[in-house]
Order: sequence, then C-alpha cells, then structure tokens
Amino acid sequence: MEFDRQRRNLVKALVSGGVAVAGASALSQSASAVTPLPSARQTARARWRARSPLPVKRAEVGVAAVRGRLYVVGGTVQQGDEAPAWASTAVHSYDPRQDRWSSHAPLPRPLTHVGVAALGERLYAFGGFTGAVHMHPQPDAYVYDPHSDVWDRLPDMPVALGSIGVAAVGGKLHLLGGRDSHRIVTPEGSPFSLGFGTVRTHHVFDPRHNTYLTAEPLPTESRDHAGVAVLRDRIHIVGGRVEDVGDNLNRHDVYDVRSRRWTQAAPLPAARSAGAAVVLDGRIVYAGGECRPGSSTDTFGDVTLYDPRTERWIAAQALPGGRHGFGAAQLNGRAYFVAGSPSCGGGASADILELIVPF
Repeated sequence: MEFDRQRRNLVKALVSGGVAVAGASALSQSASAVTPLPSARQTARARWRARSPLPVKRAEVGVAAVRGRLYVVGGTVQQGDEAPAWASTAVHSYDPRQDRWSSHAPLPRPLTHVGVAALGERLYAFGGFTGAVHMHPQPDAYVYDPHSDVWDRLPDMPVALGSIGVAAVGGKLHLLGGRDSHRIVTPEGSPFSLGFGTVRTHHVFDPRHNTYLTAEPLPTESRDHAGVAVLRDRIHIVGGRVEDVGDNLNRHDVYDVRSRRWTQAAPLPAARSAGAAVVLDGRIVYAGGECRPGSSTDTFGDVTLYDPRTERWIAAQALPGGRHGFGAAQLNGRAYFVAGSPSCGGGASADILELIVPF
C-alpha cells in the first residue's frame, strides 16, 4: 500500500539520511524545484529576505509573537552536524528591529511538536512529544511571562497530545486536534518506533479560571500537523494529516467562536501538512509542508495566500527552499518563518525568512 511504502521511506530517511541532510541550509535549494499550484489563477507579488540566523539549528518548533518579539519554543535542536536532540527545552526570541536573537528561560521539560500561542503579553505552550517519532505525547501546559523570564506550570490538558493546534481568541486558548499516539509501529530493522493515532478533540483553556472546557470537535477527519490562523472571531484550520504524510488533507475548516459552529471554506489548492501558517494584513499565508508524493526526502516549498473576502487562494513567491516543521508569526506588518527541516523526517535549520507582500 502507498501508505505503508511512504512510512517505510520516512523511517529510512530518519535513520540513514535525515541527520546528514540537516547540515544543508534550505536557502541553498532552488525554488525552481517547487511544483506550482495548478488551481491558483493569480499570483501575489511577494519577496523573501533572509535575516540573522538562529544560534542553533532547530525544527518541529512552536512559534508565536509577543511584546514585539518572535519566540521559538522546544522542538529538535542540532549543533553543527551532530546528531539532533529530538526534544529540547530551548527557547529563543528574535527582535526584528535589531535583527538579533536572545536566549531565554528553558521549557520546564524537553518537548517537541509543542503547541504555542500568545495571549495578552504571555506565551502559552501545550502538549508535545518527548521522543521521536511522535512518541510519548504529554498533557503538559505552561505559561511564560517575558517580563520575569519565568515559565509556570498550568493544569494538565484533559488528554496527552502532541502536534496540537493552538489558537488564541476572545481571551481564551483553543486546543484543536493533535496526536495521542495510541498505536505504535516499529518497522523491521529500525531503531525508531512511530506513534500513530490522531484526534478530533477541541478543548478551550480559560486562563482567568485555569480551567478547560469541551467545545465542538473538529468536523469529519481527526488530524494533526495542521495550520492554525485567527481572523477576527474565527479560527481557521488548514490542511493537516489524518495519520501519516500519505494522507495529507486540503481541508479548510472555520470555527466561529460566537456561534460555536464549524463551517467549511475554500480548500487548499493542494493537500499539505506540517507547513507554517500566519495571518498577514487580513489574509492567511500557508507555506511549505511534508512530503512530496513519491519522495521520502523532498519537502514542499510553495506558498499560497487566502483572502476571506474573495474566498480564494492565490499563489505567492515560493520559499527559497522547501521545508516542514517550522513556524511563523507576524510582527510590524511582516511575516517571519523560522527554523524547520529542508528534508522529510529528520533535519533542522537555523534560517529565518522575512516575507514581504505588497498588498
């Protein structure tokens, strides 16, 4: 089956090629290799600019902006060409005014694929895995205060999950989907086990009362590795995967926090998961993803923009090189995409790319 073949290829990449590929910067890859989006009728003018790189290569990170800085939380960390630490406590922030990185108080425990969002002047982190590949999901929840540079523990989530989507809206944090890894597969001859099993759950954390409420679950398929963006009082869930890279989704579901109902919006032009999503000037930008059909190493580099007024996606200038497992946030009218792996499976990078779209 195609699903099983891609799973074996992904493990092979992790074992034999993922670490070696990580030493290459995504900026050195050709954007001409990116497959165009056939259904995009227009192309948005945009340009990418490389900024000062992270102090260390990273991937599978949580990213959010608070108090004028972009924070990168947890995930894979790789020093030079050394073997990566799959889960880490690393926390860095980027100041776009000075084009400079700073280190901050570490996460209380090593986590990868942690869900991160900013609310008010604080940073919130939920769930994550403590091992590769998608193994040992956790119920952990933390809040970070940039003023004091301190992480505090919050009540555990109702379910232990990694790769969870987090959206901050209306003074609350919505926790969407994720992976509970209730089914474990260990391919023959592999040192890695893989955690499978995704959920449709939708919990809402109220920081004023430190409590979780249950909300309307994700419609139809369970999923994780999805893009999350907030436009006004609506949460947009874009793409994601049911379990593996062989079953990426092009779904685009929208949750209205006032009516507490889900509706469907224009789907992605192509199925994607593990890309990065951000809101820029009232539009959703979705970039990258894992993995190209028929390949165990190639990531996506295309970029597409959704305009809620026209209900359409249009193509934009592709990333300088494909990547997945990265994050994005908006600061001062610019979108910043940081870290990520240029190859499927393992790998990391120190890149930060600024996207400028003259709307």
